[in-house]
Amino acid sequence: MKIRLVSAEEAEACWKIRNLSIRQGCQTSYSQEVLTAWTPEEMPEGYRVVIKENPFFAVDITNVGLVATGYLDVSAGSVEAIFTLPDFTGKGLASQIITAIKNEARSRGFKQLTLCATPNAQTFYERHGFHFIQQNISPSRLIPEGVPCIDMAINL
Repeated sequence: MKIRLVSAEEAEACWKIRNLSIRQGCQTSYSQEVLTAWTPEEMPEGYRVVIKENPFFAVDITNVGLVATGYLDVSAGSVEAIFTLPDFTGKGLASQIITAIKNEARSRGFKQLTLCATPNAQTFYERHGFHFIQQNISPSRLIPEGVPCIDMAINL
């Protein structure tokens, strides 16, 4: 098992992890209608661009493949796309991704990171030092009314 940067050619695998993680992990936070709209099978091409333009990490397990993802949005100074395949949740993989993102942010001179957490993930981020700022509605191209979330931040 290793944490590594992914390439744009792996975008579809990362998209699949994203969708499966949201569909499973967010069932208690969002309606089925929202989950369906938020996780289309077809990956937007913009997702590949995000991978090209940001340090996008994944946990890669030998003979299994990618099982967890996350990235540092360098233009916003934010943590994004922390997702783990349902069969691999609770094994500390997302924690390793968070650590990699924090280290990358420090190496780039960031003093603070922000994120917009789904309600079900708030306590995970709190365990990693993030603090509550406010409840919010995150804009989404996939969901016109936006997605309820929790704005959080951490000083590095």
